[in-house]
Amino acid sequence: MRARIHAALGDPARLAIVDALILGDASPGEIGADLGMPTNLVAHHVKVLHEAGLIARTRSEGDRRRTYLRLQPAALACLTPPPLRDADRVVFVCTHNSARSQLAAALWRDRVGGPAASAGTRPASRVHPRAVTVAHRHGLRLDPARTAHVRDVVHDGDLVIAVCDNAHEDLTSPVRPQLHWSVPDPVRVDTDDAFEAAYTDLAGRIERIAPIAYPSAVMD
Repeated sequence: MRARIHAALGDPARLAIVDALILGDASPGEIGADLGMPTNLVAHHVKVLHEAGLIARTRSEGDRRRTYLRLQPAALACLTPPPLRDADRVVFVCTHNSARSQLAAALWRDRVGGPAASAGTRPASRVHPRAVTVAHRHGLRLDPARTAHVRDVVHDGDLVIAVCDNAHEDLTSPVRPQLHWSVPDPVRVDTDDAFEAAYTDLAGRIERIAPIAYPSAVMD
Protein backbone atom coordinates (compact mmCIF):
# COMPACT_ATOMS: atom_id res chain seq x y z
CA MET A 1 0.00 0.00 0.00
CA ARG A 2 2.79 2.43 0.89
CA ALA A 3 4.58 1.68 -2.38
CA ARG A 4 1.37 2.37 -4.34
CA ILE A 5 0.86 5.67 -2.53
CA HIS A 6 4.44 6.77 -3.19
CA ALA A 7 4.14 5.75 -6.83
CA ALA A 8 0.90 7.71 -7.19
CA LEU A 9 2.53 10.78 -5.67
CA GLY A 10 5.61 10.48 -7.89
CA ASP A 11 3.94 12.49 -10.66
CA PRO A 12 4.13 16.30 -10.11
CA ALA A 13 0.55 16.79 -11.36
CA ARG A 14 -0.85 14.21 -8.94
CA LEU A 15 1.17 15.70 -6.10
CA ALA A 16 -0.30 19.11 -6.93
CA ILE A 17 -3.81 17.63 -6.77
CA VAL A 18 -3.09 16.10 -3.38
CA ASP A 19 -1.63 19.41 -2.11
CA ALA A 20 -4.84 21.14 -3.20
CA LEU A 21 -7.01 18.56 -1.42
CA ILE A 22 -5.09 18.48 1.86
CA LEU A 23 -6.80 21.66 3.07
CA GLY A 24 -10.26 21.11 1.60
CA ASP A 25 -12.44 19.22 -0.85
CA ALA A 26 -12.89 20.20 -4.50
CA SER A 27 -14.63 19.04 -7.66
CA PRO A 28 -12.53 17.76 -10.59
CA GLY A 29 -13.51 20.90 -12.49
CA GLU A 30 -12.29 23.13 -9.67
CA ILE A 31 -9.02 21.20 -9.52
CA GLY A 32 -8.54 21.59 -13.25
CA ALA A 33 -9.26 25.32 -13.13
CA ASP A 34 -6.96 25.93 -10.15
CA LEU A 35 -4.07 23.93 -11.63
CA GLY A 36 -4.57 24.84 -15.29
CA MET A 37 -5.02 21.18 -16.18
CA PRO A 38 -7.28 19.83 -18.98
CA THR A 39 -10.29 17.71 -18.00
CA ASN A 40 -9.01 14.45 -19.47
CA LEU A 41 -5.72 14.78 -17.61
CA VAL A 42 -7.50 15.52 -14.32
CA ALA A 43 -9.66 12.41 -14.83
CA HIS A 44 -6.58 10.25 -15.43
CA HIS A 45 -4.74 11.49 -12.36
CA VAL A 46 -7.84 11.25 -10.16
CA LYS A 47 -8.25 7.62 -11.24
CA VAL A 48 -4.67 6.82 -10.21
CA LEU A 49 -5.05 8.57 -6.86
CA HIS A 50 -8.36 6.83 -6.20
CA GLU A 51 -6.91 3.41 -6.98
CA ALA A 52 -4.03 4.15 -4.59
CA GLY A 53 -6.54 4.82 -1.81
CA LEU A 54 -5.57 8.48 -1.49
CA ILE A 55 -8.89 10.06 -2.42
CA ALA A 56 -12.60 9.28 -2.33
CA ARG A 57 -15.47 10.67 -4.40
CA THR A 58 -18.66 12.05 -2.84
CA ARG A 59 -21.81 13.42 -4.45
CA SER A 60 -22.73 17.03 -3.64
CA GLU A 61 -25.69 17.48 -1.31
CA GLY A 62 -26.38 20.76 -3.12
CA ASP A 63 -26.03 20.30 -6.88
CA ARG A 64 -26.37 16.53 -7.26
CA ARG A 65 -24.59 16.68 -10.60
CA ARG A 66 -21.34 17.61 -8.88
CA THR A 67 -18.78 15.21 -7.45
CA TYR A 68 -16.27 16.28 -4.86
CA LEU A 69 -12.89 14.76 -4.17
CA ARG A 70 -11.60 14.37 -0.63
CA LEU A 71 -8.43 12.92 0.81
CA GLN A 72 -8.60 9.72 2.83
CA PRO A 73 -7.28 10.58 6.31
CA ALA A 74 -5.48 7.26 6.79
CA ALA A 75 -3.29 8.03 3.78
CA LEU A 76 -2.16 11.42 5.06
CA ALA A 77 0.54 10.26 7.46
CA CYS A 78 3.31 10.60 4.90
CA LEU A 79 2.11 13.93 3.51
CA THR A 80 3.31 17.36 4.56
CA PRO A 81 0.55 19.93 4.03
CA PRO A 82 1.27 23.29 2.43
CA PRO A 83 1.30 26.31 4.77
CA LEU A 84 -1.84 28.35 5.37
CA ARG A 85 -1.81 32.08 4.82
CA ASP A 86 -1.81 34.22 7.94
CA ALA A 87 -5.33 34.99 9.16
CA ASP A 88 -6.70 37.09 12.00
CA ARG A 89 -9.53 34.64 12.62
CA VAL A 90 -11.15 31.49 11.25
CA VAL A 91 -14.82 31.71 10.27
CA PHE A 92 -16.70 28.48 9.58
CA VAL A 93 -19.72 28.82 7.30
CA CYS A 94 -22.61 26.48 6.47
CA THR A 95 -26.16 27.09 5.29
CA HIS A 96 -28.17 27.48 8.50
CA ASN A 97 -25.39 28.03 11.06
CA SER A 98 -27.24 25.51 13.22
CA ALA A 99 -24.87 22.52 13.38
CA ARG A 100 -21.68 22.02 11.35
CA SER A 101 -20.30 25.57 11.45
CA GLN A 102 -21.20 25.91 15.14
CA LEU A 103 -19.46 22.66 16.04
CA ALA A 104 -16.41 23.55 13.94
CA ALA A 105 -15.96 26.94 15.61
CA ALA A 106 -16.37 25.43 19.09
CA LEU A 107 -13.86 22.70 18.25
CA TRP A 108 -11.36 25.23 16.90
CA ARG A 109 -11.56 27.40 20.00
CA ASP A 110 -11.23 24.37 22.27
CA ARG A 111 -8.57 22.38 20.44
CA VAL A 112 -6.51 25.05 18.70
CA GLY A 113 -7.14 28.10 20.85
CA GLY A 114 -7.14 30.65 18.04
CA PRO A 115 -10.04 33.06 17.45
CA ALA A 116 -12.96 31.48 15.59
CA ALA A 117 -16.54 32.32 14.64
CA SER A 118 -19.37 30.77 12.64
CA ALA A 119 -22.10 32.00 10.30
CA GLY A 120 -24.68 30.84 7.78
CA THR A 121 -25.87 31.85 4.33
CA ARG A 122 -29.49 31.37 5.47
CA PRO A 123 -29.25 31.22 9.28
CA ALA A 124 -31.85 29.31 11.27
CA SER A 125 -33.54 30.82 14.29
CA ARG A 126 -31.59 28.60 16.69
CA VAL A 127 -28.84 26.03 16.93
CA HIS A 128 -30.11 22.49 16.39
CA PRO A 129 -30.72 20.72 19.74
CA ARG A 130 -28.77 17.65 18.64
CA ALA A 131 -25.77 19.85 17.85
CA VAL A 132 -25.97 21.31 21.36
CA THR A 133 -26.19 17.78 22.78
CA VAL A 134 -23.19 16.39 20.89
CA ALA A 135 -21.17 19.47 21.82
CA HIS A 136 -21.96 19.01 25.50
CA ARG A 137 -21.08 15.32 25.23
CA HIS A 138 -17.58 16.32 24.15
CA GLY A 139 -17.12 19.11 26.66
CA LEU A 140 -17.98 21.98 24.31
CA ARG A 141 -20.57 24.69 24.78
CA LEU A 142 -22.92 26.06 22.12
CA ASP A 143 -25.33 28.95 22.65
CA PRO A 144 -28.67 27.61 21.32
CA ALA A 145 -29.91 31.11 20.44
CA ARG A 146 -26.81 32.43 18.68
CA THR A 147 -26.89 32.13 14.89
CA ALA A 148 -25.67 34.76 12.44
CA HIS A 149 -25.50 35.67 8.75
CA VAL A 150 -22.18 35.72 6.91
CA ARG A 151 -22.54 39.40 6.04
CA ASP A 152 -22.65 40.26 9.74
CA VAL A 153 -19.69 38.10 10.72
CA VAL A 154 -17.02 37.87 8.01
CA HIS A 155 -14.43 40.66 7.85
CA ASP A 156 -11.26 41.31 5.89
CA GLY A 157 -8.44 39.18 7.22
CA ASP A 158 -10.66 36.20 8.10
CA LEU A 159 -9.94 32.71 6.81
CA VAL A 160 -13.37 31.49 5.66
CA ILE A 161 -13.95 27.73 5.63
CA ALA A 162 -17.19 26.40 4.12
CA VAL A 163 -18.20 23.22 5.94
CA CYS A 164 -21.08 22.36 3.61
CA ASP A 165 -21.48 22.02 -0.14
CA ASN A 166 -24.29 24.58 -0.47
CA ALA A 167 -22.31 27.35 1.24
CA HIS A 168 -19.28 26.56 -0.90
CA GLU A 169 -21.36 26.72 -4.07
CA ASP A 170 -23.50 29.72 -3.11
CA LEU A 171 -20.89 32.09 -1.72
CA THR A 172 -19.10 34.30 -4.23
CA SER A 173 -17.34 37.63 -4.01
CA PRO A 174 -16.95 39.51 -1.68
CA VAL A 175 -17.28 36.54 0.70
CA ARG A 176 -15.66 33.53 -0.90
CA PRO A 177 -14.51 30.53 1.17
CA GLN A 178 -10.79 29.92 0.93
CA LEU A 179 -11.29 26.28 1.98
CA HIS A 180 -14.12 23.78 1.56
CA TRP A 181 -14.86 20.82 3.82
CA SER A 182 -17.60 18.61 2.37
CA VAL A 183 -19.17 17.50 5.66
CA PRO A 184 -22.55 15.74 5.23
CA ASP A 185 -25.48 17.62 6.74
CA PRO A 186 -26.54 15.81 9.95
CA VAL A 187 -29.84 17.71 10.04
CA ARG A 188 -31.00 15.85 6.93
CA VAL A 189 -30.73 12.53 8.78
CA ASP A 190 -31.52 14.03 12.20
CA THR A 191 -30.16 11.25 14.37
CA ASP A 192 -27.64 11.29 17.19
CA ASP A 193 -25.32 9.14 15.10
CA ALA A 194 -25.40 11.63 12.21
CA PHE A 195 -24.44 14.52 14.49
CA GLU A 196 -21.72 12.43 16.11
CA ALA A 197 -20.36 11.59 12.65
CA ALA A 198 -20.30 15.29 11.71
CA TYR A 199 -18.46 16.08 14.94
CA THR A 200 -15.90 13.33 14.29
CA ASP A 201 -15.36 14.50 10.70
CA LEU A 202 -14.81 18.11 11.79
CA ALA A 203 -12.54 17.13 14.68
CA GLY A 204 -10.35 15.08 12.35
CA ARG A 205 -10.05 17.89 9.83
CA ILE A 206 -9.18 20.44 12.52
CA GLU A 207 -6.58 18.07 13.94
CA ARG A 208 -4.93 17.85 10.52
CA ILE A 209 -5.01 21.57 9.82
CA ALA A 210 -4.06 22.87 13.29
CA PRO A 211 -0.28 22.25 13.01
CA ILE A 212 -0.05 24.37 9.85
CA ALA A 213 -2.44 27.05 11.08
CA TYR A 214 -0.73 27.42 14.44
CA PRO A 215 2.53 25.40 14.48
CA SER A 216 2.72 25.59 18.28
CA ALA A 217 -0.81 24.20 18.77
CA VAL A 218 -1.07 20.82 20.45
CA MET A 219 -4.19 18.69 19.97
CA ASP A 220 -5.53 16.65 22.86
